[in-house]
Amino acid sequence: MFHNIQGETANEIWQKAFNTVSKTNIIESRCGSTKELLHTTISINDPVQKWVTCKNPPLSIGYALAELIWILHGCDESKTINYWNPVLPQFAGDYEEYPGAYGKRIMYRYGFNQLERVYDTLKNHPESRQAVMMIWDPRTDLPQNNGAPNNHDIPCNICSMIKLREGKLEWTQVMRSNDLVLGLPYNIVQFTSIQEILASWLGVEVGTYNHISDSLHIYTNKESSVGNSISEYENPDSLGIAKDDFDRVIGTIYGVMTHLSGNKVDSAELFHLSQEDTGYEAYNNILKMICTYSAYKEYFGDTQEEILKSCSNIVYKLLWTNWTRRKQGGISNV
Repeated sequence: MFHNIQGETANEIWQKAFNTVSKTNIIESRCGSTKELLHTTISINDPVQKWVTCKNPPLSIGYALAELIWILHGCDESKTINYWNPVLPQFAGDYEEYPGAYGKRIMYRYGFNQLERVYDTLKNHPESRQAVMMIWDPRTDLPQNNGAPNNHDIPCNICSMIKLREGKLEWTQVMRSNDLVLGLPYNIVQFTSIQEILASWLGVEVGTYNHISDSLHIYTNKESSVGNSISEYENPDSLGIAKDDFDRVIGTIYGVMTHLSGNKVDSAELFHLSQEDTGYEAYNNILKMICTYSAYKEYFGDTQEEILKSCSNIVYKLLWTNWTRRKQGGISNV
């Protein structure tokens, strides 16, 4: 039987999901005891409001945006993304290239770019029911004959099913397994962002975002709760972008990421990099938050404040404040 959770924003549905999963029974899993809700569907009416602002531990805005660019650039190499999340190898394994990387699988896994193919499909046949992007690959992702996983980075996402109806781009994401606290908020950011981008390429509105989690769970040995919400602030940034500009803009931001993760920069250079103009305010704000994290990591306190001040997205700023307050309290989280 399916459990249905609906709401206007990601923040609203996350609170509802947390309250529901918290009431379930404890079951054992490979990684520890969990509270689990099977067969859960989540629907977000306004996917632009993609930020979960009410969870404890707080979402890491720097990592969330860096991971988004890493995915959009079709990457799997670990060195760059680990800079924004140093504990990631504890969850996904110690690899030079992450075997389950979503962007690499979408863009390159099957010898062609699935996002481009979906765009071509819906542009030429908007009524199509065949626009599906596969992430799960049974050749490498099914367990071994003895039941052991093939590696530490088996993708939780299975596929994306995309339809164009009544002038709106509808998105359904299917997941085999979903950590409500450390996974779902980031997954929503990832795939609603791609939804926004694809809708802008097609010249249509963003429809609903629908998310199927066959196992939505909370680990009982990790602190988690519903905290103070900043949902009264709406996300002002649309990630719509001209298709001809996409590779340039994403490549520019990812170029900064690889430079920061591979080189020692001083505070002046970091501030200069943060102010590069992509031609889109929304993407400028992403770059600024990615650089704000770098300033924090390198202990450039004044530069961190300067970069943060130049960002025009109030939700990003408040998420950053929530995250740094927790870090300053000596509590580690993604």
